[in-house]
Amino acid sequence: MKIDLNADLGEGCENDSALMPLITSANIACGFHAGDAQTMRQSVLLALKHGVAIGAHPSFPDRENFGRTAMQLPPDVVYAQTLYQIGALAAIARAEGGALTHVKPHGMLYNQAAKEPLLADAIARAVRNVEPSLILVGLAGSELIRAGIHHGLTTREEVFADRGYLADGSLVPRSEPGALIHDEDEAVARTLEMVLNGRVMSRDGVWAKVNAQTVCLHGDGAQALAFARRLREAFDARQIAVRAD
Repeated sequence: MKIDLNADLGEGCENDSALMPLITSANIACGFHAGDAQTMRQSVLLALKHGVAIGAHPSFPDRENFGRTAMQLPPDVVYAQTLYQIGALAAIARAEGGALTHVKPHGMLYNQAAKEPLLADAIARAVRNVEPSLILVGLAGSELIRAGIHHGLTTREEVFADRGYLADGSLVPRSEPGALIHDEDEAVARTLEMVLNGRVMSRDGVWAKVNAQTVCLHGDGAQALAFARRLREAFDARQIAVRAD
């Protein structure tokens, strides 16, 4: 059995250097919610040093609120913005002797695309038109995964070690109680349940089905480094291989 362990990086947090050796995929901010050309290059170099898969982490244009503001932008605008962000990181990776492997939207763009078919379609089209071999990462069972499949992309269904779930398999909004998991033991136990048994206990007290192909840790979380170490230990103990392929 295997699992990919990813983290959102290049967002100006201090954990990046310590997290990189513990993960297998890095989702690198492309400037719209955090980061800039220099942090993108630094993140790419760090990923190449540790053999970590490089992914673009495009967002709504929302640096003021870290990409967590809901927006109703026309699909063509989202398509162009996604092309722009993926292309920028792809150029930096190529210049440093690497290549992108995947794309994972950030924040509210990710959450809205999980439920809005037109938005999901715009993102999937952009990924396909940049490079059809790129993997599209999205919330397990979401519209984004369906759009990726529709456009002939390889998809990777994602679960979260440090987020609460609703009964329908969507994430608890960050503005509501139960959105974030702070306890290490709870995070590890919930993650193992998702990876091994394909389910997670929702805030509503019922099991939500999930397909765990990759596990996300938020790099900006206070417990990110501790969670990563505990998860690696738990996976190793159960002979679950941690790799991106």
